[in-house]
Amino acid sequence: MPAAAPTPKAVLHQRFGTNARYTVEEVREAVGGCPGLAPQTRSVYRCALELPGLSVATPGTFVRKKDAEQAAAQIALDKLGIQPIANIPSTPEEAWDELIARISGFFIDEKFLSSTHPLVGHLSVTLRRTGDLIGGIPLSAIAACDVKVNTLCKVIDPKAEFDPLLVLSFMYNAAKQSPGVLVSDTNFWIQSQKPYSPEAVDMALKRWSGTSDPVEVEAILVPHVLEDELKIVRVNLRDNEHYMSYVAEKLTASDSSHVLVSRTIGKTSSEIRLYFAAPNVHFVSDISKNVLACHGDGDINCQVNKRASYISGQTIYGDALLANIGYTRRDSELRTEDVNLCTYYRILLGKLPDGNCKMSRDAILAAELPSVYSRFSWKGLSPRDLLCSFCRNQRLSEPLFAVSRVSCGMITSAASSEERGAPAKSIENQHNDDVRTEEETPDSFKCEVKICSRKQEILVEYSAADTWSKESDAIQNSSLKVLIWFNNYFKQLNTKMDKLYLSECTDGFKIHPNIFLQEFAMCLSVYGNTRCNDSGMCSAVGPFSMDTPEKHLESTTTLTNIEGPDSGVFPSHGSLTCISYTASLVMKDKAKKYLLESHNEFEFEIGTGAVGNQLESCVTQLTVNQAACFVAELPPRDLILAAASEFSHDLSNVSRESCLLEFSVKVLQVTEPLEDRMEKALFSPPLSKQRVEFAVQHINELHATTLVDFGCGSGSLLDSLLEHPTTLEKLVGVDISRKGLTRAAKSLHQKLSKKSLVQATVPTAVLYHGSITDFDSRLYGFDIGTCLEVIEHMEEDQASLFGNVVLSSFRPTVLIVSTPNYEYNPILQRSAVPNKDDEADENAGPCKFRNHDHKFEWTRAQFQCWATDLAVKHNYSVEFCGVGGSGEEPGYASQIAVFRRMAHNLEAICLNKDQNQPYELLWEWPNASIPV
Repeated sequence: MPAAAPTPKAVLHQRFGTNARYTVEEVREAVGGCPGLAPQTRSVYRCALELPGLSVATPGTFVRKKDAEQAAAQIALDKLGIQPIANIPSTPEEAWDELIARISGFFIDEKFLSSTHPLVGHLSVTLRRTGDLIGGIPLSAIAACDVKVNTLCKVIDPKAEFDPLLVLSFMYNAAKQSPGVLVSDTNFWIQSQKPYSPEAVDMALKRWSGTSDPVEVEAILVPHVLEDELKIVRVNLRDNEHYMSYVAEKLTASDSSHVLVSRTIGKTSSEIRLYFAAPNVHFVSDISKNVLACHGDGDINCQVNKRASYISGQTIYGDALLANIGYTRRDSELRTEDVNLCTYYRILLGKLPDGNCKMSRDAILAAELPSVYSRFSWKGLSPRDLLCSFCRNQRLSEPLFAVSRVSCGMITSAASSEERGAPAKSIENQHNDDVRTEEETPDSFKCEVKICSRKQEILVEYSAADTWSKESDAIQNSSLKVLIWFNNYFKQLNTKMDKLYLSECTDGFKIHPNIFLQEFAMCLSVYGNTRCNDSGMCSAVGPFSMDTPEKHLESTTTLTNIEGPDSGVFPSHGSLTCISYTASLVMKDKAKKYLLESHNEFEFEIGTGAVGNQLESCVTQLTVNQAACFVAELPPRDLILAAASEFSHDLSNVSRESCLLEFSVKVLQVTEPLEDRMEKALFSPPLSKQRVEFAVQHINELHATTLVDFGCGSGSLLDSLLEHPTTLEKLVGVDISRKGLTRAAKSLHQKLSKKSLVQATVPTAVLYHGSITDFDSRLYGFDIGTCLEVIEHMEEDQASLFGNVVLSSFRPTVLIVSTPNYEYNPILQRSAVPNKDDEADENAGPCKFRNHDHKFEWTRAQFQCWATDLAVKHNYSVEFCGVGGSGEEPGYASQIAVFRRMAHNLEAICLNKDQNQPYELLWEWPNASIPV
């Protein structure tokens, strides 16, 4: 598969490096608004680029900074006439000839010693030697420093990409045919046939300085036996000797020419590589016979190191040394950096589907791969970038994205949400009489994803009926679906191999098991051969994908050391919450405490699964400026060591049974959900307040004394009703969320306590924990029932079930139901401030839902059809109105149905009702204390 073309910035960086200076300017520009709403602006960018002898600037503006920079770089390339052209031979024979010439060129052209090529660093050190090996370097040093040599070897035989030993074979045999060089017949040394001139040597020694003082570098020895633990070793570099000589000592190789070097591991700027001793092999110089033969099947050096091979993507033999030592184009000195257990486990973590999500957020212990995508609150690398990174780390081809346009005739008014994983409903799930016309509904997009091996064999295909209003959202959401599938698959690797099940087709996925398992054979081998035991830590690799419990939204973490008063501002579902936290490993005997991870400002959205369940449970129990501690489930040893850079040595042998993980958390800021922010910004008074005033009006008109709020949540309606003069004597709230009810109880208790001090009589209040689709006889026949902005959070069949239960069983005199009007969404979204990283698109397709948790949003026709059917069925009348806007086209922002019970024998019906009471009484005023 041909490599992707370099970006304009990358091409300029290769030519000019840090001399290419970009200056990005942020400006504000107006965006289209709506009559009656304040005009809005957005941030856009222009870029100026300074190069030696050339200055350019973008003529226009761009929504994203990176697009402005790339545009400026492209203008510069056009003016300079630079065209990046790959100059790679097309046949093995041509590549062989060029490989011979390239190896020869490193040694016969003295001008090479004045270049910035990293190989000059190796040569300059060896030019200080005396005797036969002056200027002699290991052949593997060339492979480590020169990308072109490796590319040529891959053209000769594609297997060379995954086998350093095969690369050494080609280089050794090519060097034997290269003019001007000498190659040993018994080792893998290569040097110039003629001595270099003194001037060339002086120039190289001045440019590439050696190691003036002894340097100790920490490295990791990765044994080829999976059951053996990793070992921390220290490589001492001294006396200006070639560093690979000291590496050879640690590997017990005969000399440094027998040390093979893998490709770089991790980031491209890193020099982290795996070093291993070359097996005893014989080479053949005929490129048509490139098979390498080991001398003896039992030779330990011929045994594949599965752990080292897995993290490098190449075949590594025997014990390997993971070290960060080498020469680069950026430095004129030997570059060294310690590699500890943290480094090793972070490399492993990066190969997991959720690993780069954790590391891009620098929150290995706190962050999780979110279950939904939002352009407005997603943090870290995007789902597409995460999927591409995962495929690269697994040595797969780049993911293939096929975006197709879905005709307006194929979708309905409840089309996809671009905001959060709320895809368009299929046509079968919509009201058949409410399909939009071609003029009313723009097209939308769907995305198919294919994951292929390097040989372009398909491993996984994803294709679902979900549609999205923008191409980018279709790609991002489909990428997230594939990532989640891979994440779930990796969790299966904790099970025994004979129980590992790979379904061929499920939830829009088509799996090709044979090819898939073949491609992941090394992964299965590594993860399948190391197990956790209950008495101690995991062994060296260990199953990263721990068997995490399902995310129960109602689970409550036990908090300790709670500090700060209740400010009343708490995180709720959909809110963007900023916290500070520390995660520490604490010995149970309190003897030691190790700080593993900390964040001064960590932002995530409640309800998206972006953090661990226990951490989210803690946060939702606190208000802004409150802090608390809790003990979390102990993660696998691998994650602990990946987070603990400073203490990885100390923790490597700590038993799980002797320690626990403690989080200290403080809530810094809570930003309301996008829906609430939009309603407050665009309506005065806010829609939530308008809905309360609507309810108060009907309460007083009816002279209602009893009210039940179905889906009361945190009690915002009940709390607000206490601020208005009404005829109510009893308020009841019902909700499925215990956490929300606890908040409601605290707020109501505080407000009713104050009212009781100044009023002789105050309403009684009761909160029940239960589902609003279950009937409880205690709430039968109330004067008024409310269900405001609730049903859209349920599946449509559950919303219909609620309607049937409340009108047939609860039978309030009046029932008020409100829900968003989907037809009003374009007005809201055109008026909202666009995201900086997203382009405004007036014809982007169906509008997003107002909240990622909405399962549907109905048009006026759909809502009226739903409500009318219920009213006729249960002997109620119904009238429609709303709040927000004037009521003219396209209707109110929040549409409301008011059901009124028709004349009937209420007492007879009441007597026939079962005394079923499934609800749990959670709080009651004035008889009960506040729940905790």
